[in-house]
Amino acid sequence: MAPTDRAPDDSFELYDLRVEVVAGERPMVCSHRMGHAFDVQGENLVFLGPASVSMYALAALLPVLPAKQRDTHPHDWMTTDADIACPDPNCGGRFRVTRTARRTFRHSEVTVVPLPRGGQ
Repeated sequence: MAPTDRAPDDSFELYDLRVEVVAGERPMVCSHRMGHAFDVQGENLVFLGPASVSMYALAALLPVLPAKQRDTHPHDWMTTDADIACPDPNCGGRFRVTRTARRTFRHSEVTVVPLPRGGQ
């Protein structure tokens, strides 16, 4: 295949994440417990052990996770800030989001929408 006939490189990378319950300054009153955790691998939430996360806490976490999966500027708060508070104002629980590894994906494997001409 001539160089001009090659399929465009449609790969991209995302960070895998670990989301772990850590203690805040007040007692936890929700169902999450210290050490409960789950991983984010691509679009998948992978629960570890007997961990559980309330749907309300998950609703607070979900908007942050795709942004944490992507490269961000070193000065961006999304790069440096790792703890998300439980949305229950009476709960001291926090969810620590840590980038753990990088994983490569291919555009053609995650969507049927074609790349624009030129691959960009």
